[in-house]
Amino acid sequence: MVIGDPGLGAVTAFASRSGRPSSLAPRPCFLKGFTLIEILVVTVILAVAAAAVTLAVAGAGGERQLARDADRIAALVGYACEQAELSGRDIGLSLSRGGYRFSRSEHTDWLLLRDGELRPRKWSVSPIVTLARNGNGVGVGDDFPDKPQLACFSSGELTAFRLELALPDATAAFRVEAAPNGEVVTSSVESRGR
Repeated sequence: MVIGDPGLGAVTAFASRSGRPSSLAPRPCFLKGFTLIEILVVTVILAVAAAAVTLAVAGAGGERQLARDADRIAALVGYACEQAELSGRDIGLSLSRGGYRFSRSEHTDWLLLRDGELRPRKWSVSPIVTLARNGNGVGVGDDFPDKPQLACFSSGELTAFRLELALPDATAAFRVEAAPNGEVVTSSVESRGR
């Protein structure tokens, strides 16, 4: 038995024993889906949205990383001072534009600490590093100095310092300040047009 308009294509229906068409007969099927144009439009919209989010996150990401660097160095200075007091040996901190490292006093020499929490570290971003020790500016170069600029003493005291980290195009800078009693505090400050 043939059902349908012969111009659109005939469908053969299966008859059951009673002679009526079976409900299991194949029926014409029209697939529904998205056109190529619709898929391309959605793809473009998603790409634009992803680009906008990436740019927004990238702009704030540098300042976030800088804040994390300031918090990390403050915590490590506190830890270094505890270790100096426990071990009875002074621990020094050397800073450069690329990062910072700790060293331990061995009589007249400073031995670099290479492992553990006090291992050498790099800044997450490339900040402008400004250091003042006891109120006087200290130069921070591309290379580490021969002797540490700051020290945690075995007596529990610390070289008083103020470290500022800023990005050239950012409006905020991050400050790490240390008092002689070993107290270390971080804060966010307005950048003064560097």
